[in-house]
Amino acid sequence: MKILITGICGFVGSSLVRALKEAGDYEIFGVDNFIRPGSESNRTELNVLGAKIWHGDIRNASDLESLPTVDWVIDAAANPSVLAGVDGKTSSRQLVEHNLSGTINLLEFCKAHQAGFTLLSTSRVYSIPGLVDLPVEIHRGAFRPDISKPLPVGITEAGVDETYYTTAPVSLYGSTKIASESLALEYGATFDFPVFINRCGVLAGAGQFGRPDQGIFAFWINSHLARRPLKYIGFDGQGHQVRDCLHPKDLIDLLHRQWAAQDVATNDRVVNASGGAASAMSLRQLTAWCDEQFGPHAVASEPNPRPFDIPWMVLDSSKAESVWGWTPSTSGLHILEEIATHAREHPDWLDRSAPF
Repeated sequence: MKILITGICGFVGSSLVRALKEAGDYEIFGVDNFIRPGSESNRTELNVLGAKIWHGDIRNASDLESLPTVDWVIDAAANPSVLAGVDGKTSSRQLVEHNLSGTINLLEFCKAHQAGFTLLSTSRVYSIPGLVDLPVEIHRGAFRPDISKPLPVGITEAGVDETYYTTAPVSLYGSTKIASESLALEYGATFDFPVFINRCGVLAGAGQFGRPDQGIFAFWINSHLARRPLKYIGFDGQGHQVRDCLHPKDLIDLLHRQWAAQDVATNDRVVNASGGAASAMSLRQLTAWCDEQFGPHAVASEPNPRPFDIPWMVLDSSKAESVWGWTPSTSGLHILEEIATHAREHPDWLDRSAPF
């Protein structure tokens, strides 16, 4: 089987290459524009693994013309920051071009080659107001839904499921992804090629290029070990906000099941894929874990939230389990340990992956 991975030299793309090579006999192609600092460092290893890599930009339709015919496209190329386009440092137009226009070009590629399309989407397609106003309580240093009060439809203590709203506002970033989801399903139905959409929790693992606005687990662990400044931002300023995490390699089993499926209902083509409540932790809990591993390190406090911040985001992946028989196999603790080992071995990692 021939697979094309966009953003192949990023953390998610390169992790998928390694996992696919371990899982089967795949011919892997990839395209990357290398604008993410640090991504060039993955190129040599992926070439050794046999991946054929093109330097190109999915925003440019002509950059896809020289790519070979493949059986499946995995779209792992995106600007993944919820602050993109609103932080005063990045362009809203470039965000839309990366995350939506690029997807359209890939869908045209799939249409021309009758290739299947897998979109790695995000938890941030879910509507912000209900999440911001979610009744929460503090338990063991972390927010959790207060089930003594009414919760929005689609949210339980197990997480946010696919029945929760995706209506605006979801952030500019989230809107590009929900628009991409809708277009992908329409293209697949209209031009008769298979489409699957996996809304991922926070993807994390060794070698991730962490920054405060993305790759938070890698950023926090590397910063703690290097004694760099850290800050709890928003809400009570005490780090009680919670996220789940998922290792990209755990997506491979889900992809295999989806690629082998026939006559799948449209509703079953969209699922959450995350580590769920079992992998979820607050920044305060993550700091306590780092303190045990590396020694104490003080964290500053800034109670004022950033745009689009939410106190608790845990995805409920029970639909993926019921429809596809999929559950993640890598625990949250294993992910933290893997990142910590990599951080010890690469003390310059934050500088290598820092913005110019």
